[in-house]
Amino acid sequence: MALSESIEYDKIEVVGQYKAVQVRKATVIKKDGVELTRSFHRYTLWPGTLDESNNLVNTDLSGEPAEVSAIATAAWTDSIKAAWKTKMIADKSS
Repeated sequence: MALSESIEYDKIEVVGQYKAVQVRKATVIKKDGVELTRSFHRYTLWPGTLDESNNLVNTDLSGEPAEVSAIATAAWTDSIKAAWKTKMIADKSS
């Protein structure tokens, strides 16, 4: 009886005006190669955050799998980052 656990990033979507990257991570448990269970964790990545001086701090993608990082990097162009920064500053003022 061999149990194994693996992680799959089975859904990666780019959504909305500011190109949020939504990720679904599946944890798969198998016994002798037959899947017993699959559980999901979802999270969203945004182009960045603001520091105290309202400078955009890019999201750290170093801990993400290569495919998530590649999609986020492609989606988050300089114009998207600028628009996201402007939105966050406006939201702070509201």
